[in-house]
Amino acid sequence: MKNYQVTYACDSYDPKPTIKTFEFWDDMQDWLMEEVENRVQWFVDHSPYAISEKDRQDQEQFEYSLVQIKEIYI
Repeated sequence: MKNYQVTYACDSYDPKPTIKTFEFWDDMQDWLMEEVENRVQWFVDHSPYAISEKDRQDQEQFEYSLVQIKEIYI
């Protein structure tokens, strides 16, 4: 049976990244999109500076760079 394993670090040196396994691609994609949105929103909410739309997009792109998706067979 094919599953999807998502590894999502909080930065490039994260020794204990979040690892989740999903049976369905759509479930994995829904979780990932929500998690990225939560992290980007946290960045916006806690920034001492005004965040432009470009800054927000750059942060979103950075968040996606921290994600690895693997197909695993169980």
